[in-house]
Amino acid sequence: MFETDISALAAIGRLLLGGAFVFAGLRNIANTKLLSGMMTARGVPQARLVLWAGIVLQIVAGLMLAIGFHAVYAAAALIVFLIAGTPMFNNFWDHQGPDRASRINGVVSNVALAGSFLLVIAAGN
Repeated sequence: MFETDISALAAIGRLLLGGAFVFAGLRNIANTKLLSGMMTARGVPQARLVLWAGIVLQIVAGLMLAIGFHAVYAAAALIVFLIAGTPMFNNFWDHQGPDRASRINGVVSNVALAGSFLLVIAAGN
């Protein structure tokens, strides 16, 4: 019985993690102009293309994780996404005051998400 509970908890965890990235990717579609402008300002070449690649990755890998389809690969892809996106959008070193604190919180959140993805990878599901 305990094994069943663990499996159910893992499925719920994958659904929540993956679902958050699907939601974020869909939300980013509505903000492409703002986000691509931020990326251009940070020196990202072909920012619009890179942004759309990131959005597709968020949605596809998020869905894969949420439904448990090749969840290990989806989790690994989302770790790569976090490694690329965290310094791009949470550049706390360029900010002061509340904006700096907010960006530091974003870094800490992304580190925690990466840890969650490593747990998914370790579990192999």
